[in-house]
Amino acid sequence: MFKYEILKECKQSGARIGKLTTPHGVIETPVFMPVGTMASVKALSPEEVLKQGSQIILANTYHLYLRPGHKLIEKAGGLHKFMNWHKPILTDSGGFQVFSLSKMRKITDEGVMFDSFIDGSKHLLTPEKSMEIQKALGSDIMMAFDECTAPDCGYEKSKIALERTLNWLERCVKVANNPNQMLFPIIQGNMYEDLRIESAKRTVPYAKCGIAIGGLSVGEPKPVMYKMLDALRPYYPDNMPRYLMGVGSADCIVEGVARGVDMFDCVLPTRIARNGTAMTKHGNLTIRNASYKEDLRPIEEGCDCYACQNYSRAYIRHLINVDEIFGGRLLSIHNIRFLHRLVEKIKLAIIEDRLLDFRNQFMENYEL
Repeated sequence: MFKYEILKECKQSGARIGKLTTPHGVIETPVFMPVGTMASVKALSPEEVLKQGSQIILANTYHLYLRPGHKLIEKAGGLHKFMNWHKPILTDSGGFQVFSLSKMRKITDEGVMFDSFIDGSKHLLTPEKSMEIQKALGSDIMMAFDECTAPDCGYEKSKIALERTLNWLERCVKVANNPNQMLFPIIQGNMYEDLRIESAKRTVPYAKCGIAIGGLSVGEPKPVMYKMLDALRPYYPDNMPRYLMGVGSADCIVEGVARGVDMFDCVLPTRIARNGTAMTKHGNLTIRNASYKEDLRPIEEGCDCYACQNYSRAYIRHLINVDEIFGGRLLSIHNIRFLHRLVEKIKLAIIEDRLLDFRNQFMENYEL
């Protein structure tokens, strides 16, 4: 049911174009995955998400467990039918959400006890429970339950979290036995090269058709993230995709692919869209600013998205500033399409063996 083939490798950088076969379709990598945390990419229909070029989306175990409940989704025929999305779905394990709710949870070797942000009720999320929920959701790709640590937590705590993540991985593997779902193990180790390498060496044996890099883009400076990716690169398996979790800015995608990463996801494009910000090849553009009040140009010249083909910056700014939801929808469409177009350009650069040249030129014109 699952297979990964490398179609092209860039001689200049070692980046790859690959084809990941899943039960709900083929994914060509590199790929950006829009996030539908609660079984919906915010403000957009599945048809709109598909039209922008999306091959796969991400949904979240933690949130869907709390609302509407994984048993209901299972009764509905699984997440694909429940949300009317018929291409592949990846589900996060809930580990990062538990990490982000640090004041509402307690971590032990058994799992994580947390208070619901909805009603304060107590829940225990274990590796086995995470797998049970993801199996009920019916995603194509399941993520192992891991412990994500803050970038300033210190070496000893990072080491303990690494060991716990590996122990939890063993428990996940014993339960993740659905042949229609693939489990991706997650490399941790915080911002310490030796821990990252140790985690990679001990995690790779559990990887069957994909491996993830977690615990980055959690507040550390970008050069630190790139340093960790550089340290990990020699230890990745060659014959499966590498997934950098929670990364979705244009510069990080370009730098990530150049460092051997194949898959990315992030809420960033839709989140900043709702706040009035557009992604462009020159950096983020804050449409709500007064300087765009009479700007009749599209968001970005040359963009083929619905927003750029039909509406001006001035109109979208007006919508954002009067709190019309259509403004956020237009910017969400643009931002998702922008990232897919960026990945298409990256693929072309890989095919033409010039990815590092593309990266250097892109970063020269991109304002951080």
